[in-house]
This record gives sequence, C-alpha cells and structure tokens, in this order.
Amino acid sequence: MLAEALEHLVRGVVEHPDDVVVRDKALRRGSILEVRVHPDDLGKVIGRGGRTATAFRTVISALAGRGGARIDFVDVDRRR
Repeated sequence: MLAEALEHLVRGVVEHPDDVVVRDKALRRGSILEVRVHPDDLGKVIGRGGRTATAFRTVISALAGRGGARIDFVDVDRRR
C-alpha cells in the first residue's frame, strides 16, 4: 500500500509520470521504498532544499505507522 501511495504522489509532481517506478524492498533494518524517476524530474522530486522529498517522507511515515519506511530517490538514465 505504501508503494502505491508514494507512486501516486510522485506521479503528480513529475513531467514524465510513465518513468516513475517505486519498489518496496525488505531489508534487515526495515522496509525501504526505492523511487526511480526520469533524470529531468529528479530535481522536482527532491525540491528546493529537499523540501519536497521531506514532504513525501512525512506523508509516508504517517501512513506507515510504527513500522516506518525509508525512501530513496534514484534517477533513471535511459541510455543504459
């Protein structure tokens, strides 16, 4: 549920919503949500001074409850 909610939020901010992919990875220290976006959209997802990324983390933390979830933002290079 968290991955779908985060994907929906990120798609609303970026110019290339088809390139947004959110993966939920379970690690020893807890869950991590990996967000991949088009390289041109990375700045929009992070925001000025990291404000947008912080807002995403705040919303997802509220939804996650005690379990919590970390979020990492990664750009996608189409030339690979």
